[in-house]
Amino acid sequence: MEEIKVKETKSRLDKFLTKQLDKSRSIILKMINEGYVLVNGLQVKASKTLKENDVVTIKDGFTLTTDIPATKMPLDIVFEDENVILINKPSGLTVHPGSGNYDHTLVNGLMYYTKNLSDVNGEERPGIVHRIDKDTSGLILIAKNNKAHQILADDFKHKRVEREYIALVNGVFPHNKATIDAPIGRDENNRKQMTVTAKNSKNAVTHLTVIKRYKNHTLLRLKLDTGRTHQIRVHMKYIGYPIYNDPVYSDKKCSDFGQFLHSAKIKFTEPITKEQLEFTVDLPKEFKDYLNSLEEI
Repeated sequence: MEEIKVKETKSRLDKFLTKQLDKSRSIILKMINEGYVLVNGLQVKASKTLKENDVVTIKDGFTLTTDIPATKMPLDIVFEDENVILINKPSGLTVHPGSGNYDHTLVNGLMYYTKNLSDVNGEERPGIVHRIDKDTSGLILIAKNNKAHQILADDFKHKRVEREYIALVNGVFPHNKATIDAPIGRDENNRKQMTVTAKNSKNAVTHLTVIKRYKNHTLLRLKLDTGRTHQIRVHMKYIGYPIYNDPVYSDKKCSDFGQFLHSAKIKFTEPITKEQLEFTVDLPKEFKDYLNSLEEI
């Protein structure tokens, strides 16, 4: 049992505890609603306005239950300490549960691997600070506690995390470098897709550099100023060079491997120790094998 004496006034109980405890507001609400939080010995609502010298009691025994199963699966862990895990995600693995897939996602594997995951993004996304698409391979950063999560989320928001992608696109791109500055929003004709549009959109900026040209393809290095949903895939389609094997944004027949898009490099500050960290991971075997089969210019 834990007791907290209130030193401020006119603060809602749920907001007060969210500041005091290393837990998300959704977890705090569950604790209050299930009777694990008392104010001056009485069970109250989350909207209760606290007064100075009120005593908030946190009862022992609260257990967070979730319908998401922990699933044993191989995790390619590139780096781990007390605050973060950096994982090299394979193509084909969805990051978090949703749309009927609740037992074979990265989150399921993380829940089996460790009990130390942030809950800032709720029960279905423990530890998930950012995401990459199901069929995009490569580096994804996981937070093991809420403090680390909040700092990393702020770093992503203010562009202090540097990420670099490698992509193979259809067509021979004529320029060595380019910047695509085009707003992205939901496609009104297909709600499952994003598109470049002026309606209900957000600014999106992608920088690209040519690595190598092939007879019918181009290998690119890409950096993002923004992190919109499907940003690279949408921008490359928009300029007429869609990602090779993209089942959504390419009109060509695609294999099950999905788009040839790889999150290859990340540079970030460890949120607690403040150590500067940088990691690079190689392309997946399928990606490299296909490159080796292409005819160079």
